[in-house]
Amino acid sequence: MKQLFYNIYIVLLSLFFILTSCSTTKRLAEGDVLYTGVKKMEIEGVNGMKVPGEVKSAIKSPLSVKPNNPLFSPYIRSPFPFGLWVYNHMNPPKKEKGFKHWFYNKFAKEPVLISNVNPELRVKVVDDILSNFGYFGAHTQYELIYNKKNKKKARISYKVIVPPPSFYDSISFPEPTTPLTQLIDSSRVNTLLHVGSQYNIDTLSAERSRIATLARNNGYFYFRPEYIEYLADTTQKAFGINLKMIIGKGVPAEALKAYKVGDINVFLASANGKGNLDSLHYKNMKVTFQKPMHLRKFVLPSNITLQPGEIYSVEKQDQSQTNLSKLNIFRFVNLNVTPIDSLKGSDSLNVAIDAAFDIPLESEFEVDVSSKSNSFIGPGMTFGVSKKNLFGAGEILSVKLNGSYEWQTGKKVKGAKSSLLNSYELGINGTLTFPRLLVPRFIKHNRKYGAKTYFQLGADLMNRPHYFRMLSFNASANYDFQTSSSSYHTLTPIKLVYNKLLNTTSSFDKTLEENQAIALSFKNQFIPTTGYTYTFDRSFGKNQNNRIFWQTSATSAGNILAGIMDLAGKKGQKELFGNQFSQFVKGTTELKYYRRLWGDNWLASRFMVGAGHAYGNSKVMPYSEQFYIGGANSIRAFTIRSLGPGSYRPDANKANGYFDQTGDFKLEANVEFRFKIMGSLHGAIFMDAGNIWLLKNDPQRPGGKLELKTFGKDIALGTGFGLRYDISYIVLRADLGIGLHAPYENPDKPHYYNMSSFKNSLGFHLAIGYPF
Repeated sequence: MKQLFYNIYIVLLSLFFILTSCSTTKRLAEGDVLYTGVKKMEIEGVNGMKVPGEVKSAIKSPLSVKPNNPLFSPYIRSPFPFGLWVYNHMNPPKKEKGFKHWFYNKFAKEPVLISNVNPELRVKVVDDILSNFGYFGAHTQYELIYNKKNKKKARISYKVIVPPPSFYDSISFPEPTTPLTQLIDSSRVNTLLHVGSQYNIDTLSAERSRIATLARNNGYFYFRPEYIEYLADTTQKAFGINLKMIIGKGVPAEALKAYKVGDINVFLASANGKGNLDSLHYKNMKVTFQKPMHLRKFVLPSNITLQPGEIYSVEKQDQSQTNLSKLNIFRFVNLNVTPIDSLKGSDSLNVAIDAAFDIPLESEFEVDVSSKSNSFIGPGMTFGVSKKNLFGAGEILSVKLNGSYEWQTGKKVKGAKSSLLNSYELGINGTLTFPRLLVPRFIKHNRKYGAKTYFQLGADLMNRPHYFRMLSFNASANYDFQTSSSSYHTLTPIKLVYNKLLNTTSSFDKTLEENQAIALSFKNQFIPTTGYTYTFDRSFGKNQNNRIFWQTSATSAGNILAGIMDLAGKKGQKELFGNQFSQFVKGTTELKYYRRLWGDNWLASRFMVGAGHAYGNSKVMPYSEQFYIGGANSIRAFTIRSLGPGSYRPDANKANGYFDQTGDFKLEANVEFRFKIMGSLHGAIFMDAGNIWLLKNDPQRPGGKLELKTFGKDIALGTGFGLRYDISYIVLRADLGIGLHAPYENPDKPHYYNMSSFKNSLGFHLAIGYPF
C-alpha cells in the first residue's frame, strides 16, 4: 500500500512538472507578446491628496483587463492556464465533429496579447475619465514588465497621478428672454449645479435631463437633453470653472414651441380581432371599438389623464398608458401623438391610443418546489382559473386549488417522530381583485401609482402525521397602494380566520395536557384581525450599488369586536358563533441592507424585531401568531423551533417538546458576504444571532421570560458557509451552519462556546431562494 501511494505521488509530481513546463507562447506570431496580467497599479494624488473610492474604481475599470484564466483577482493569471495549453499544443481539428473537435472548442482559449489590451489607448481613457470627474491634466503612464525567462510574456504596471479637482466658480443659465428660457430660469431652485461643487460630467448630464423633463412636461414635447449645451472656462482661475449653460444652435423650431393636447381618439379591438365597428363619445375623447365592448363608461376617462386643451405633459402621457396597462384587460396598449412632419403650424398634439382586449378566461397549472422559513421543503401543485374584466372595469376573479407535500431539512428536532409522509396541505382560495381603491370619493389618493382592492376567501386542510389535522377558514379585505416610488402600503381592515382541530394523536393530546399555554393556543377559535404593513424599498447610488428594504407591520385582533360587546353589556369570556375569539396586538419590523462591495460581491444584512401581547379575551396568542426561530432562513446553525424561549430547553425525553419553543418576543440579526465563484455558482459566508422570549412568566418554561440580566447569554450565535446556484428563475441553496453559542446552559461547557461537540453544532439546510 505504501508503494502504491509512492507511485501515485511520483505520477502526480511528474504531471505537475510536465504541465508547468508546457509553453503558452508556442503559436504566437513574430512580435506578439502574451499579456499575463497587471503587475502593479498605483493611483496617487498630488501632494498626498486623497483620491475618492469611486474615482479609484472608475480608474481601475479600464485598466483591469483579464488575462487568460484569471485567478481570484480579475487581472492576476492562474499559474495553470489550461485553455492556453490546449490552444498551443492541439492543432484545430479538421473534422467538425468527434471528441477532439468538442474538446478543442470547449477548452482552447486564444491568447490575450499586449496588442489586444492596447495600454496606450487605456491610459488615454483614464485621463478622459478623470476629466469627467473634474481632475484635469492627469498624468497616466504604463510600463511593460517582461518575463525574465520568456520575453514573449509581459505584465503591465500602471501609474496614475491625479491632480487637484476643479470646482465651479460661477454658473449662469440662459437669459430668460423666451417662454422656454423663462421656464428654465424659474426652475433654478431645483438645479443640480451649485457654485463650489466639484465638476462632474454625470451631474451635468443629469441637469440636462432634468431640464428636458421639465420642458416636456410643460408642452415642449420635442425638446431633448442634447439641445442643452455647456461652455466651461478654466482660464480665469486655477482649478476654477466658470460654467455657462446655453440652448444649442440648430435646434428645430418645433422643439422650442409649447403644445397643447388636441383630440384624443381611442381604438379598442376585440380579443379575437373581429366584430362590427361602433363608436361613442365621452366627455373628452372619441372611442371606436369592435362590438361587443364590455367596458364601463368611467374606465377610460378615469385612467387617461391627458385632457384636451391642457398643456401637453409627457408625464401624463406615460401615466395614461401605464394606467391602462395596469387594468390587466388589454393585450397591448400603444399611444401615439401627431408626428413632427404633420404639425403644419398647429399648436396642438392629437393623441391616438390603440389597445386590444385580452382573452377574458385564463387558466394556469404550476408545479414547483417551495422552501419555507420553518425549514420545510417539498413539491407543490397549483391549478387556477381567472376571469378577467368580470364587471367591465378590470376586475379579476381567480380561484386556485393547491396541494403540497413537505419534509423538514436540517437536524431532526428532538422528540419529533419521523414519517414517510411528513406533511401535506390541501386548499382552495378565491380572490376578487379591483384595480382601484374602493373608498368613498371624498377620500383622495395619488393615482400616479398603482392601487388595488382585493377580497379573499379560502379553506386549507393541514395534516401533520403523528400530531394533528387542522382545518382553517379565512376571509379578508385588503387595500394595496403606493404613495411614492419606494413607499408601499397594505391595509387589511378586516381578516377573519377560524381554526378547528379535526383530530389529534394521543401523544399530542398529552403535550396539550402538560402545557396549558400550548393547549390554549391550539383551541378552536376565531381570529378577527385588523392590520397594516408599510414597506420601503429603495435602490440608490451609482449603478444601484446599495439597497434598503424596511418593512413594518402592526396587527390588532379582536379589539373592535370586544369593544362592541363591552358596549352591549357583554362581560367576561366573549364568543363569536359559539366559539371564543382571540384578542391580542402584534407588531414586527424588519430592516435589510444590501451593499455591493465590488463586482458581483455583496454584503447583505438583516435586523428583525417583533412582539405580541394577548389580553382581554385571550391568555395567549394563537399558535400560528407566535414567534419561533431557527431554520434555513433564520439562525442556520439550529433547526426550526430548537431555540428558546430564552434559556429554556425542553427535557430531552419529552415527546413533542419543540411545541413549547415559541414566544411573544423575537430578535434576530444576520449578516452575509455573498461572492461569485464561477459562472452561476456563488458562495456565502454568514453569521446569525437571535432568540425568542416570553413577555409573561411561565412556570412550565423556566428561563423563558425576557430579562435584562440574562439577555446577552440568551442570544444564540452561529456562523457558517453555503453555496448558491442561480439558474435565472430560481436559486438553489445549500447552507452549513456552525453553532458558536446556545442560550441554554451546558455544565460540561461553561464558557461562551458551549456546544456539546463540533459535530452536534452543525446544521445543514437545503432551500430555494436567498435567506433574506
